[in-house]
Amino acid sequence: MSENILQVEGLEAYFPVREGLIFEREVGTVRAVDGVSLSLKQGDILGLVGESGCGKTTLSRAILRLIPPTGGRVVLNGQDLGTLSRSELRAMRPDAQIIFQDPYASLNPRMTVFDAIAEPLLTHRRAEKASVNHDVAVLMEKVGLSPHYMKKYPHEFSGGQRQRIAIARTLALKPKLIIADEPVSALDVSVQAQILNLIAALCKTENLTLIFISHDLAVVRHVAQRIAVMYLGKIVEQGNAEEIFKNPLHPYTQALISAAPLPDPIKERNRKRNLLQGDPPSPLNPPPGCSFHPRCPVAEARCSRSVPVMKPDGAEHQAACLLVK
Repeated sequence: MSENILQVEGLEAYFPVREGLIFEREVGTVRAVDGVSLSLKQGDILGLVGESGCGKTTLSRAILRLIPPTGGRVVLNGQDLGTLSRSELRAMRPDAQIIFQDPYASLNPRMTVFDAIAEPLLTHRRAEKASVNHDVAVLMEKVGLSPHYMKKYPHEFSGGQRQRIAIARTLALKPKLIIADEPVSALDVSVQAQILNLIAALCKTENLTLIFISHDLAVVRHVAQRIAVMYLGKIVEQGNAEEIFKNPLHPYTQALISAAPLPDPIKERNRKRNLLQGDPPSPLNPPPGCSFHPRCPVAEARCSRSVPVMKPDGAEHQAACLLVK
C-alpha cells in the first residue's frame, strides 16, 4: 500500500463571535470544522458533500492553511504543515493548489491569460523565461483552449472558458493535491458537464489527487471514487461512492440522495422522497448529542445525549450514527 499524500487528523476551525462597539465581548464560538479526519492516497478522488454552511469550504482552507486551524493535524506529502515556518510553508505551496468556485473572481482582470498561467511558473522557478511561452501553450491545450488566446484578458471569455484558465493555472505547478471548491456551481448547466468531463479526464491522464467539494450529489458521483458527507462541521458518513449511493447508512445521506432529481421523469414523479424538517442548527449553538437528531426522522431519545463517532474498525463504508450497527 502506498503512503497517504494527505492525512487530516481531528482538524478544527473555530471562530469567536464578538459584540459591542469595539467587539470587546466574546459571546460564543462558531465550530465551523469540528474534528474532521480523512486521508487520501496518490490518485484518490474524494467527493466532499453537504448543505451550504456545513463547513466544506472552511475545511478546504484549513487544510491548505489559508486560514489557521484551531486544532488537529494536517500532513501533506509527509510534512506536518503545523510545524512549518512561514518560509517553509511558502515553499510547500506548489504542492497544494485550489480551484475556486467563481472563475469571474479568481482571475485578475488586469492580467492576460498568459500572465495568469505564467506567474506561478516564474514565481516558483518552474520555467525559464525563454520556454515559458511553450509551457503556457501546453497547459492551455490540456484544458481545451487554443494557445492563440493567451494574450486575451479574462473579460473576453465565457464562464466555462475562465474556469478552464483557472484549471490550467492550478496544473502549472504539478501539485500533489488539488482542492476543487464547487468548480461548476457558478456555471451554466450546459457548461457544467464539459468542465466535469475535463476534470475527470485530467484526473486520469495526470494521476491527480483531488478533493472535489459540492452540494450536488449527482456532480460528485460523476467525478469521485470516494465520498465524505459533512454536516455541521463533522464528517457523518464516508466510503466508496457507488456503495454510498446504493446503501446510504446515515439518515442525512439518505435525505441528500432522496433530494437529488432523477433523469427519468416517470421515476422522478412516482418516487417517495425523504424530506427533512426544519433548518440546520447554528454552529454557534449546536444541539447536544448527535447534531442531526432535531431533524432526523428516526431519532431516539439517546441521540440527544450521546455523540456518535465513526467506528475505528477500518471499514471502507462507515457512518457516525448510533443506529448503525
